Amino acid sequence: MSNQTEKGELWEVFLQSKSGLAFKHAGSVHGSDAEIALQNARDVYTRRNEAVGLWIVPSDQIAAAPSDSDSFFDPADDKVYRHPTFYNVPDGVKHM
Repeated sequence: MSNQTEKGELWEVFLQSKSGLAFKHAGSVHGSDAEIALQNARDVYTRRNEAVGLWIVPSDQIAAAPSDSDSFFDPADDKVYRHPTFYNVPDGVKHM
């Protein structure tokens, strides 16, 4: 399935607000290729120095978990060792 339009392909934009932090989804842009989409993303999403990093990904390349299926996430419920409830986070630990 292609998401190609007369404006170009649809690309998802991810921004990193500070060095070392995770990238977060910011929105979408159109572009005929990666270079144009990257320039469009820069122009739209970083006008006020909101980011130090920028990723773009073709929308049709993103795979997502099914939104209507609770059973997809069921296996994690029975593995208590995967939940960080057995220890205390030391003072001074950031971004956890």
